[in-house]
Amino acid sequence: MPQLPGERQYRSMMPLAIVGEGVSKRFDTDYYVEGYASTFNDPYTLYKYGDWEYVEIIDPDAFRDADMSDIIMQFDHQGKVYARMSNHTLIVEPDQHGLFVAADLGKTTNSRMMWEDIDAGLVTRMSWGFTIAPDGLSYVDDESEHRTTATITRVEKVFDVSAVSLPADPNTEISARSLYDGAIERVQEERLLRETAQREREMARSRLALRARAVNVRNSNR
Repeated sequence: MPQLPGERQYRSMMPLAIVGEGVSKRFDTDYYVEGYASTFNDPYTLYKYGDWEYVEIIDPDAFRDADMSDIIMQFDHQGKVYARMSNHTLIVEPDQHGLFVAADLGKTTNSRMMWEDIDAGLVTRMSWGFTIAPDGLSYVDDESEHRTTATITRVEKVFDVSAVSLPADPNTEISARSLYDGAIERVQEERLLRETAQREREMARSRLALRARAVNVRNSNR
């Protein structure tokens, strides 16, 4: 299965933006940023394997029971913490569009340096780290379109939101930065096994058809 419930996942998503003057801000600071770490009902390509496409959707109700008690903001999901919910420098909450993020990056020298990178356009995207609840996934395979659509219906816990160095265009393809513990490799292996099994079934049907035609030819020549 492409996602493994209980294992931490990462997704690169929407831009992290500097909010200009005249726009209502969630923090009273000159070092304000905001964005969306996920969007709802907005299919994106998680990855492609051969001619098969794996598409993911976040359900608007996915965060209903999620543990979002003390999310942190990092860069590329590692290293220093630039904002945090428990010290009231980070807001992470679902709204009608997706998982909204707002941060005050003015409290430390390092966080202000991150704000400068975002302001300069060097860092333009966000990602989020999370685990999926055991019953939090549903899948639909479309053989004719060579596509699997997975819907995340329940997020178990959100660990962090991160500014990320590698951008992803949300209008064309939004892809996983990484899946821990070789999850993508397991998905690719599973897909390969399925494709091999499908080819073997097709070959078996072809052999049966050839045998049936041979029998018909023998019977017609008697």
